Amino acid sequence: MGERLNAWVESPAVGNFIIGVIVFNAALLGMETSRSLMESFGPTILFLDSVCLAIFIIEITLKIIGRGTGFFKNGWNLFDFAVVAIALVPAVQGLSVLRALRILRVLRVISVAPRLRRVVEGFITALPGMGSVFLLMTIIFYIGSVIATKLFGSAFPEWFGSLPASAYSLFQIMTLESWSMGIVRPVMEVYPYAWVFFVPFILMTTFAVVNLLVGLIVNSMQDAHQADEVQRTDVYREEVMRKLDLIERQLAGKQQQ
Repeated sequence: MGERLNAWVESPAVGNFIIGVIVFNAALLGMETSRSLMESFGPTILFLDSVCLAIFIIEITLKIIGRGTGFFKNGWNLFDFAVVAIALVPAVQGLSVLRALRILRVLRVISVAPRLRRVVEGFITALPGMGSVFLLMTIIFYIGSVIATKLFGSAFPEWFGSLPASAYSLFQIMTLESWSMGIVRPVMEVYPYAWVFFVPFILMTTFAVVNLLVGLIVNSMQDAHQADEVQRTDVYREEVMRKLDLIERQLAGKQQQ
């Protein structure tokens, strides 16, 4: 009974239905932010939101019944359970923030859609490698901030007057947001050779380190995709072996008769 129920809940038809409910619920939660809509259709919107929540609760309950304690061994199941549980928190004083987090229900589309799930899994897998890159970025920013403060701090205290100000200005330069006309060219009017500092900094941060982060994430996504394909292959192999074993038993039983 449990296996059949779990197979039905995990079927593509049910998954597509849940995705539709999530998208519809996201639209409802957006409508709740409009005063005019709430004044005109408030009761209807709240009722439909409750219906969506009831569907999510039923889905989670069926999954728990179908999988038993195995439900809580999967990280995505725990994520779904936590998101739905937040929506059940009463809107009392001090817990209004939790009620506002009902919009997190939209994130459930990640756990339901396999492709989105692989993207997130790849990103999470890349976090250890990204930590090393962020450490490298921190070192580069610290060195650059010290140099910029000593070189340009006296003439441009607003941008480079202190270590935090220099770090923020360098971060703006790294993002290429108004870096040329906003910061670098005014600095070069006073220090003509300032480009000797800024150009290598941009090359190291914007083009080298950032691309390294992208490469780590892409590789992790590919690894997650390959792991998912291997898991599917193993499941299919086990299913085929189970059917072959069943056929062999049936043939052995007929020969004995």
